[in-house]
Amino acid sequence: MRNIYLTFFILCSFGAYSQNLSKIADSLSVKYEIPEIAFAIISVDSINEMQTLGFHKIESRAKEDAANINDYFHLGSNTKAITGFICAYLVEENKIKWETKFFDLFPQWKNESNKAFYDITLEDLLSHRARIQPFTSGDEYLKLPKFRGTKSEKRRQFSKYLVKSQAVEINDTTYNYSNAGYSIATLMIEKVSGTTWEELVNLVLKEKLKLNYKFGWPNRFQINQPWGHWIENDALKSVSPEIKYDLSLAEPAGDLSMQLRDYAKFVQLNLIGLEGTDNFLKSKTYEYLHYGKSEYSIGWGNVKEDNIEISDHAGSDGTFFCYTQIDKTRKKAFIIQMNCATEDAQKGLFELLEIMKNKYGI
Repeated sequence: MRNIYLTFFILCSFGAYSQNLSKIADSLSVKYEIPEIAFAIISVDSINEMQTLGFHKIESRAKEDAANINDYFHLGSNTKAITGFICAYLVEENKIKWETKFFDLFPQWKNESNKAFYDITLEDLLSHRARIQPFTSGDEYLKLPKFRGTKSEKRRQFSKYLVKSQAVEINDTTYNYSNAGYSIATLMIEKVSGTTWEELVNLVLKEKLKLNYKFGWPNRFQINQPWGHWIENDALKSVSPEIKYDLSLAEPAGDLSMQLRDYAKFVQLNLIGLEGTDNFLKSKTYEYLHYGKSEYSIGWGNVKEDNIEISDHAGSDGTFFCYTQIDKTRKKAFIIQMNCATEDAQKGLFELLEIMKNKYGI
């Protein structure tokens, strides 16, 4: 199965509707102060629309800062779907099971850990059902002890800290969202594979799927890539790559950047799998990733309503915003990426989404 020749179907339409959609996106960008926006509409056999508009920084209209189809956008928590995808690859390779318990791999930690975590599994961690503290705000990270070493070594220390910590109280919600849970899940797949998460990303995305990616913000590897933006003194400002903002402890939960074209190929693989066709992963694996658990499965939220099945995810580190929706029933997927994440920008994003969906009567 691993030697399968992967064919990605790209058919970009630049007809009248595409031009009109670009004008609408550009208008929304002005209205909601979005420096750069990218979007794609995906079918099982084609990428129908793909556009990138605007500028890398709100302060610049220079030619070198103009939007480019090859620009990278930070995925934020949409990285979780990629980590889940890598876990699925290892499950299919019989390296690990979804039901594998954390302490079966790390028995030496069990006695000094919180008993509430004794039975947590890979599946629990990836579906936010392990009751791990959320670590969705910067304040939580400020309270941590100082971890040292490589990124993988620091995540190991972070995970050991987490399983000793207090569990999230059980309430009436289906799941308790946790970035930190993905760090612990990553420790499990690093153990069974004998390699780091970063190396696994390279193996699966770059070597096997031929997809480009970067760790961290786009402007940290190339200065004339998109800059993220946030509000300073009531005004939207671009964020320097030099600012101290470190997501490495929860990198597998939300710190990849990808070009729209390549991210769209990844999303299309999921759409094809949900349609019932095996590709890099088996079709039944895609079904599990998206719908194996109610409301939130493995890196994807899901809704089943009136015979319509939709999986989606939003991701943001506060400086970029990415939203992806896969309509399994109508066999369409939609991606919108922006280099800011303000409330107004998100309003513009979801207005554009509705317009994109209306084209197909959705």
